[in-house]
Amino acid sequence: MIEDSGTHVKVIVFQIKDEEYAVPVHQAGSIERVMPITRVPKTASFVEGVINLRGVVTPIIDLRKRFGLEGSKLDDTTRIIIVSMEEMDVGLIVDGANDVLDIAEEDIQPPPEVVGMVKEEYIRGVINSNQRLLILLNLENVLSQDEVKELHEVER
Repeated sequence: MIEDSGTHVKVIVFQIKDEEYAVPVHQAGSIERVMPITRVPKTASFVEGVINLRGVVTPIIDLRKRFGLEGSKLDDTTRIIIVSMEEMDVGLIVDGANDVLDIAEEDIQPPPEVVGMVKEEYIRGVINSNQRLLILLNLENVLSQDEVKELHEVER
């Protein structure tokens, strides 16, 4: 996997509802098709459950629910992006994974005060690339420390 080059960042572009989001490639492990998810009782509403991914139990988060958006049915375009958060692999359910782009650092702008329905703390910046506006997520802030501890419990 290619890492940040200093002046450029490779990002995975994915879609949730009508918006395009991005996460750095170095934080993503793989992109998977939807597979059976085992529900885990007494977890946060945005935690869909766990999957057995190549022998590793991985918690799955529905980003739509995390962002306070209405849920949607899983279909052929739905993907699970496996990312590393707080030394743990977590699957993020997204509506579709579109592209991998090489972005110049200068094309990443600070987040505006209002970006759709997503909380500002989840956003690292906005990428303006070839007439596309992408919201670059700050994965470290998508989950609180307490939520990460809860996911470690789910993982066991």
